Amino acid sequence: MEGDVVEYRIDRSSGVPAYVQIVQQTERALRMGTLKVGDRLPTAKEVVAACAINPNTVLRAYRDMEQAGLVELRRGLGTFVTRSLAQPAAEDDTLRAELADWTARARAAGLQRADILALVTAALDHHERQHHQEDA
Repeated sequence: MEGDVVEYRIDRSSGVPAYVQIVQQTERALRMGTLKVGDRLPTAKEVVAACAINPNTVLRAYRDMEQAGLVELRRGLGTFVTRSLAQPAAEDDTLRAELADWTARARAAGLQRADILALVTAALDHHERQHHQEDA
């Protein structure tokens, strides 16, 4: 997928369908600003070769993103980003810096990617439960 801005990684043990993982990874790249409007996504053929998945899986993910208004399929040219999910830089620059520092400390403490993701997920779940209880 040389020259492309995003490289998909499919976790077969996650229980999450591959096409959903592609959509989620694309949305994450859009939120982080890694993917920008006008960027070309890897071709289905490139994703199939890199991830060893069925071409229809990639096409389903791309169709879902097109229906959501995130990308546009241009016949013969590829799939291009049409909408960003990134927040204005000033709004989240401080949070990104703090998160980068926290991630570095977690890595230095010996935590692996899965451990870090589990901690973040647990913190988000806890936060959402608190807000749900306050709203009830």
